[in-house]
Amino acid sequence: MTGVEQPKLTKKDFKSDQDVRWCPGCGDYAILNSVQGAFAELGKTLHGTVIISGIGCSSRFPYYMETYGFHTIHGRAPAIASGVKISNPELDVWVVTGDGDAMSIGGNHFIHAMRRNVGLKILMFNNRIYGLTKGQFSPTSPQGKVTKSSPMGSVDYPFSPIALALGAGGTFVARGVDILGPHLQDMIKRADAHTGTAMIEIYQNCNIFNDGAYKGFTDKEVRGERMLELQHGKPLLFGANKDKGITFDQNFQPQIVTGADLGKAFVWDECSPSPAPAMALATMDEAHFPVPIGVFRRQEKPAFERGVLAQIEKAKAQKPADLKGLLYAGEIWDVQ
Repeated sequence: MTGVEQPKLTKKDFKSDQDVRWCPGCGDYAILNSVQGAFAELGKTLHGTVIISGIGCSSRFPYYMETYGFHTIHGRAPAIASGVKISNPELDVWVVTGDGDAMSIGGNHFIHAMRRNVGLKILMFNNRIYGLTKGQFSPTSPQGKVTKSSPMGSVDYPFSPIALALGAGGTFVARGVDILGPHLQDMIKRADAHTGTAMIEIYQNCNIFNDGAYKGFTDKEVRGERMLELQHGKPLLFGANKDKGITFDQNFQPQIVTGADLGKAFVWDECSPSPAPAMALATMDEAHFPVPIGVFRRQEKPAFERGVLAQIEKAKAQKPADLKGLLYAGEIWDVQ
């Protein structure tokens, strides 16, 4: 009822009555838990939230959330979500997609959602494999990856989803990891606060077809030395004792600094006017450098749907146009 204060929902309230049908041990369970927890902390409502997905293991997500949801078609989730947001900007619209769904057949829709800055929040699960179709290499699989569709090793050069989002003009680009729950929840909450398109790449383990894809830098034993947490206004330090840093040379190539040079570590600015620092980190060779997580870039820019609505309101305020006059305006040809 209008005027009656609604009780704040708990994490349990966001859980649907559907049995979760991911493989036991799948990283998607951890992501689902983080999203439900973050939504409860943010005070979201069930009727004001929409989750739209494409095709893939990740795209089962709407079934497991007690919100509005739409399981759409392969790669088209950003396009359909854009329509929902533009039609009703007051709705809180989230897109759940995967590396195959977003980076392959949906690549065009993904980059244009970024370019337009529609008020969507995109969670892109990246397990570097096609899981639903049983283990073919994906656009993010590393070169040489042996799969059912590349028995001699993939010859493809992989996409960096972060670099692609930056290149497409993304205004909020971040990365989280399925097993790092508190950090991932923080990324979700920060994405929620962003005005335009917010994209989070989430490293997610597929324990059936690509188990351990990230263990070289996510396992507890190596995490301190192999991961770099981006913190706005703080130097890029890593290592168990924060005794290593990242700086850039004159060509914006990353360099590791230690000892007396540690003070030269680059101070991270997620609001940098230039995407160059973020792009440099997004394309670092993970075999030789730590893997960054956190917010790569954050820029304030008017949301696409607000501009569309402003045009509609302006048109309504003007004198009604003559339809025939509009149709016959400009150059006209008679076709015999």
